[in-house]
Amino acid sequence: MEAEVQPEPGVPETVIVSDMHLADAEPVAKGRPYWRAYKQARFFIDDDFARLLAHADAEAEGPIELILNGDIFDFDSITRLPEHFEGPASWIVRLRGLPSEEWMSLFKIDLIIEEHPVWFEAMRGFIEKGHRAVFVIGNHDAELHWPSVQERLRDALHDDGDEHRVTFATAFYISGGDTYVSHGHLYDPLCSEKSPIDPLILVHGRPRIRLPFGDMAMRYMLNGMGYFNPHATANYVMSARDYARFFFRFMARTQPFLIWTWFWSALTTLILSLRDFWQPEMRDPMLVEEKTESVARRSNTTAAVVRRVMALTVPSACTDPVQVARVLWLDRGLFFLGILYLAWQVLLTVNFVWPISPWWGFLFLLLLFPPFLLYSFRVSPPDTEDTLLTEQRALMLHNITGTKNVVFGHTHGPLARTVGPMTYVNGGFWSPAFKEPSCETRLGTQTFVRLRPRPGGRRPELLEWPPGGEAPRPYPAPVTTPASELATTT
Repeated sequence: MEAEVQPEPGVPETVIVSDMHLADAEPVAKGRPYWRAYKQARFFIDDDFARLLAHADAEAEGPIELILNGDIFDFDSITRLPEHFEGPASWIVRLRGLPSEEWMSLFKIDLIIEEHPVWFEAMRGFIEKGHRAVFVIGNHDAELHWPSVQERLRDALHDDGDEHRVTFATAFYISGGDTYVSHGHLYDPLCSEKSPIDPLILVHGRPRIRLPFGDMAMRYMLNGMGYFNPHATANYVMSARDYARFFFRFMARTQPFLIWTWFWSALTTLILSLRDFWQPEMRDPMLVEEKTESVARRSNTTAAVVRRVMALTVPSACTDPVQVARVLWLDRGLFFLGILYLAWQVLLTVNFVWPISPWWGFLFLLLLFPPFLLYSFRVSPPDTEDTLLTEQRALMLHNITGTKNVVFGHTHGPLARTVGPMTYVNGGFWSPAFKEPSCETRLGTQTFVRLRPRPGGRRPELLEWPPGGEAPRPYPAPVTTPASELATTT
């Protein structure tokens, strides 16, 4: 198939950054100093990002194309409520934060703008010097789909509405005719959007953005389990012994009923995720082509390419409710409750014929426990490897878009390798991630991708901006950094 996108004249220098997860600052909780401590203002990455932009501008030989490749903002982790709420707040809103109606998304982006002045000042200065910014929407900042939220960001960046200076790409962006840039969540069934071009649904008679299952799990489950950092897998994927040690060290006094919190939160996540997934899209049939053309223009491609690329996205995990329940561990929770109930019934039956002590119930439970263990060990954990770009998908993207490079984010795992005909780079992440709730040991590093015009075409470079650094260095670098090197003054 012929490529539908030709290289642009004057191919730009491009810098690609993803997964900053900017949100509101978490105050130090009284009696729970480590509760969501990774969100505290002292760990903001704004100063490092400002230095990156200043360095890129100083070294540039012309205008820079800055691509902010998804999850730059984290609407999901914001649980703060406005002082004057529009209507009664439901119990789940009071406990877990606002959903994704338009006014709610505006409230959240205003919080982010207010609490990250350094970041926005650096972006304003960068754009005023003649560079441009492209926001590719990810799963944690899906509320950027609201045009009013985009306008609020334009205002914060002092942009006059010129799409050449600040662009919002719905799902992907073609850079320089040679590089396909997408956040990557559309190839992850846990976070894939059902319809990125038509993200609105009606809930209780009011429009809202439909959120992927993974984001619903963060909002309604992980936001209530604040000792786990949802952006650091090593922070919550542990052995049973490590979980026990973790619980008694950090949670026993401040969140002793963690299992109950997990159970009702996971059940709520399952119900709300399936409810939203099966809602029909709000779509005007008279505007289908116009909307696709608009998406194509902002993605630097054609409507035909948009339709073909959208056909490559993977179905949401919500098409398989049983699998969703397994991801949430609800299957094992319900299985265990069933064993408890069965052991109780056996105890009652035996006691009816031959009176025995209630302590015999523990023996019956022990006898019924092996099937539970067998089932639990047979359930495979979610794959944490980067499988976003398979060889078949790389070949299809190459044929559809005519590009030779692919840049994703999403997994928080920086890497560079060849997949089929494509050079694949995952740009990693910038959001603060730590090994422990006390935020003593940094996990990962601040990485980004750079493409510069060269004879023979652009090749993506994977670089690191060390915390507190003044210049980038090639990645890989040491993956563990003391938290003292990451902390910033506030």
